[in-house]
Amino acid sequence: QVQLVESGGGLVHVGGSLRLSCAASGFTFSNYAMNWYRQAPGKEREWVAIITSSGGNSNYADSVKGRFTASRDNGKNTMYLQMNSLKFEDTAVYYCNVQIWRTGTYWGQGTQVTVSS
Repeated sequence: QVQLVESGGGLVHVGGSLRLSCAASGFTFSNYAMNWYRQAPGKEREWVAIITSSGGNSNYADSVKGRFTASRDNGKNTMYLQMNSLKFEDTAVYYCNVQIWRTGTYWGQGTQVTVSS
């Protein structure tokens, strides 16, 4: 079955960096675009980034553009989110997501990112 497992979250100071990982299994990873979402306390889940199946193209929410970079290693079935210049408002649970044609939409369990002073 499809499984997505995020890791790499933690506590970081304002201006710091973190790299999140999303390990995928149960589907042909290299065939699908992948997304990152996040959900801050008391807010709805919001889309953060998308990366194409080959990793050749990506797009970002305006709130993270220029600070976050999505990448993937199709040989390792893993997607990454490099987060730099972190701000208080980046505090959230971060999720990876894949939409598989004729099968459904899948989410990981999330990884907490907390940005503090």
